[in-house]
Order: sequence, then structure tokens, then C-alpha cells
Amino acid sequence: MVARLMKQEGVSVWSLTDHDTTSGWKEAQEAADAEGLLFVPGVEITCEPALKPEPKQLEATGRDRASASWHLLAFFPHHQPGADQPEVEAFKAWLLPKQDGRQPRMRAMCQRLTELGMPVNVEDVIQRASGSVGRPHLAEAMVELGYVSSKQEAFETWIGDGLPAFVPHEKPSVIEAVEAVKAAGGITSLAHPLYYGVSTPTLLRTLHGLGVDAVEAVHRSHTDAYRHELTEEAKQYGMSVSVGSDFHGLSYQSRPGNMPHQVERLHPRLMSS
Repeated sequence: MVARLMKQEGVSVWSLTDHDTTSGWKEAQEAADAEGLLFVPGVEITCEPALKPEPKQLEATGRDRASASWHLLAFFPHHQPGADQPEVEAFKAWLLPKQDGRQPRMRAMCQRLTELGMPVNVEDVIQRASGSVGRPHLAEAMVELGYVSSKQEAFETWIGDGLPAFVPHEKPSVIEAVEAVKAAGGITSLAHPLYYGVSTPTLLRTLHGLGVDAVEAVHRSHTDAYRHELTEEAKQYGMSVSVGSDFHGLSYQSRPGNMPHQVERLHPRLMSS
């Protein structure tokens, strides 16, 4: 369904970047092939923040808090899902404990919601995930149970970072994740930087120093001015930009792929896989 939607929206290069799992790669590759899309295997790795948020930056962007984790996108443009590549298998083995840690965290979040008067069956939440279970699956259950009117309300009121039902989990550092991805022949990009409350010059200087290849300048939360600012700052360090819909279903964001971007600023390996 997702591949078909991407095709309908005019997407030509598509990457599936589920949180902390690669379980959907083979199915996504088959769906992309059926739709004539160029598929890039990917994953979104939940990491410890590399920098503390800056109060002035949070205020300037209208945010009252920063995300409790940084999300590092990893792309493997020359990997064919299902093919035997020892370096990619080693990366999957490195990633697996991060994925396994999500179920205990989800059980703890459901317990917190129960204590708050909103019981949620954790097994129902887990069954909603084809791979790694995450907060979007919990938000979906909360909507169906009538506790909130939308997934966005669930995040903004109960399960977002630092809110009453939020439970953190152990995460690798950004540099650990970068090293694991590069050892497997992948490339990296920091997802939705607006969420971290760090000024653009400081952020890009830090990312470059950590060996990150790109920044997700084009994201649905970014204004045109912020996209331009990120793109120009990335250029100063010879870094690329990436484009992400952060698509979590039709009820959350219905028009993936409809964001203007500069094709020449994309990482060349993403366009030639």
C-alpha cells in the first residue's frame, strides 16, 4: 500500500526507514519493484542526543521542549534485501538489541497509561507492528479506544518526550551509530533537526565532526526558510541533504513526497543505487 501511494504521489526514489528495525526491507523491495520505484533500504536509529538543547533556539522555533533522543537515518543504497552481505548482517546484529528493548518500554508506557486511567492492552499494540513496535502504534490504539481524537493529540498530551506516559530507553550515541552504519557501507542523515532545539551553525558543525553525511533539511515540520538555512549550512561542510515525509499513515500525514527540494543537494549514492 505504501509503495503504491508513493508512486501515486510522484515519488521516484523511496526508502523505508522504520525505527530500529530492518524487518520490512524485503517486502518493501518487492512492492517498490512492482510499482517501478527505486528502493533504498534504510532504518531510523534512536540515539542519545549529541548536544543539549538551546533555550533560545527552542523559543525561536516555538517549541517548549526538545526531543529526548536524536534520530539518525541510515541508508544502504547498494544493498539488495535478501542478499548475503556479511557487513550488513553484522549491522543488523548490532541493531537487534535496540529493537528488542522496545517491547519492555512499550509495556512500561501502557502501564503508565493504565495508572493514568487509560488502560491499553500492550499485546494489541505489539500486534499492530510488523517489526519494531513504537509510539505511533500506541497512539493508534489510544485513538481507537477513544482516549484521544488523533495520534497528534496522543503525542502532544500523553506519550511525547517528557510527558506523563513517556518512558525512555537505552540508546547508542550518534557516533556509535555512525560507525556501525559506515562499517556496513551505509550513509547517514540526521532526521528532523527542528526537534532538537540546536542552532543550525552549531548543529551542522557537530554533525560534520561526528562523520554524519547529511541532514534531513526537507521535512514536513520545516519552514521554507529553515530548509534553506540547513541546506546552505550543510553546503559549507560538503554535506548533503535528505528528504523525508516522516509518514506514519494516512490519518497522520496524507501527502508524502510533496515537498520541494534541490535534487543536486541530495547524496549522489541515493540517486544512483
